[in-house]
Amino acid sequence: MIDISVSNLSKEFEVGKKILNGLTFQVDQGERVGLLGKNGAGKTTVFKILTGELDWDEGEVRIAPGKGVGLISQIPVYPPTYTVEDVLQTAFDRLHAMEAEMAELAGRMGSDSDPALLKRYDALTAAFEAGGGYDTQTELNKVCNGLEISPDMRGQLFSSLSGGEKTRVNLARLILEDTDILLLDEPTNHLDLRATEWLEEYLDRYKGTVLAISHDRWFLDRVVRRIIEIQDGRAEFYAGNYSFYVVEKEQRYQEKLKQYEKEQAKIAQLEKAAEQLRIWAYSGNDKIFKRAQSMEKRIERIRTTDKPTKERRLDMRFGESEFRGDEVLTVKELKKSFDGRVLFDHVNLEVVGGERIALLGDNGTGKSTLLKLLLGEEEPDSGKIRMGPTVKIGCLPQIIHFAHPERNLVDTMIYDQDCSTQTARNRLAAFNFRGEDVFKPVSALSGGEQSRLRLCMLMDEKINLLILDEPTNHLDVASREWIEEAVESYEGNLLFVSHDRYFINRFATRIWMLEDGRINDFRGTFEEYRAAQERKLQAAAPAKAEPEKPKKEKPRRPGGTKELEKQVAAAERAVAKAEERQYELSLKAEEVASNYLELQKVYEEQKALEEEIAALYTRWETLAAELEEAKG
Repeated sequence: MIDISVSNLSKEFEVGKKILNGLTFQVDQGERVGLLGKNGAGKTTVFKILTGELDWDEGEVRIAPGKGVGLISQIPVYPPTYTVEDVLQTAFDRLHAMEAEMAELAGRMGSDSDPALLKRYDALTAAFEAGGGYDTQTELNKVCNGLEISPDMRGQLFSSLSGGEKTRVNLARLILEDTDILLLDEPTNHLDLRATEWLEEYLDRYKGTVLAISHDRWFLDRVVRRIIEIQDGRAEFYAGNYSFYVVEKEQRYQEKLKQYEKEQAKIAQLEKAAEQLRIWAYSGNDKIFKRAQSMEKRIERIRTTDKPTKERRLDMRFGESEFRGDEVLTVKELKKSFDGRVLFDHVNLEVVGGERIALLGDNGTGKSTLLKLLLGEEEPDSGKIRMGPTVKIGCLPQIIHFAHPERNLVDTMIYDQDCSTQTARNRLAAFNFRGEDVFKPVSALSGGEQSRLRLCMLMDEKINLLILDEPTNHLDVASREWIEEAVESYEGNLLFVSHDRYFINRFATRIWMLEDGRINDFRGTFEEYRAAQERKLQAAAPAKAEPEKPKKEKPRRPGGTKELEKQVAAAERAVAKAEERQYELSLKAEEVASNYLELQKVYEEQKALEEEIAALYTRWETLAAELEEAKG
């Protein structure tokens, strides 16, 4: 069954400039689809059309009859007296109306024996129960816990929340409404890692249809099974997740480029032949002249492929300062509080040359505050921070400010970097600011463009410790990739705060997890950190379950101790074999480290193997204990 059908959709905001130009696609019931495209390609326009907020010029749009559509980015306006709890309770409006009618009917049935009243009451009771009317509070608490909407926040006025908090509450409301079709417009922008992973797990269980606009590549890989890309107002289709899309898109580009080059070679050959025929035709031979004309018409028929284009890569390197010695940063017994609440205490860290560190943690734990302390923008309550003597810091903050946003890009570079006009133009060109774009005022740039400009300015500064605070937040995929190219070319120390798991996984070689006022220092990649956390959870689970198991007489195994000894030996061999495979996979991971798709496959195999090894160890321990008992 088709849930969303869009056919030959056209929409223009300026005369002669169609943002959508014959867009056609469909989404089937239960599908998980990602909607991609450059900023301004028309993705949000499509969502507004699907929700009825915007009209279109031509084409047809159909939503399956009876299906409710929920849009995450659209935050409704509520009365000023509404608390967060009031907003969340609106998800149960239909159930509350049933409950009110049931109460009214119960009152009337006390004095009226009309069978119709009883029939209506029974029907309402059945519908109320089927709709989860008796479990609303349980579901509400579950969703609030997952999206970190605390009891305190539930008591606050909705109007007093930040944009990110409102987005989270609205997401919770839509989940509680159990909408049939979810339209997600950048759902992870205001969520931390824990809340994002909770949302992904929820979407795994969700039985409805999902159409998601997202620049979170990890989220797209986890959630969607198909990609629709809007290009030049039309739809391109990719039958896989984001990683599949990246590979397939490059393959299509290469195939089209080969076709174009082959076509151009043929055209060049024919043009040369046609030119020669025309030279010969000057002698008055009409037959040869007609052959030349016929060949030129053939050339036009062959000329069918436009030259394919792709985003220009950045051409830049950081002007890195030479780093001497091993000491980059030392933190001893650091403590910081705000409004009587201790953010962190007894923080002790040491950083040496070449490390790339991801500072992670839930929203509000103090990650940005720690960065400000390291940058000298805040003072600690107690403790010491010592930088190495040759350390020079460069910072890309989460919110970028320019002292003179009214200046154009060239003037900004000239005044801030003290360089010539030509040098400013050359540096801006390396960051894809070309032509008339360099004369735009800085205030007219998008968030991604401002980040790119700030990076461009950082490139000229000789730094050896780069600090990034949410560098990819609110940026489209192209802007994220530009920043990643810049970071890839940088060889100094890196410390960054991010919720972008794709970025974390690509760059982090050490993890600082800030939680419960402490920093858990893990030396390894993000995937290794996740695997270690998973092992901890698995190790903790049996320990909790053990006391609940009633002790019972273990039946003697047929064959006595000899049979048990054989089984113990077999279990030991199975463990050894699995551990050998684990070592082989670790070597394979190093071999395919540059191939994201292959690396993901290896990580999945490693995860499955870790679970298998844990089970094998459990079996071996059980058998060994039985053997010990049998011998004793």
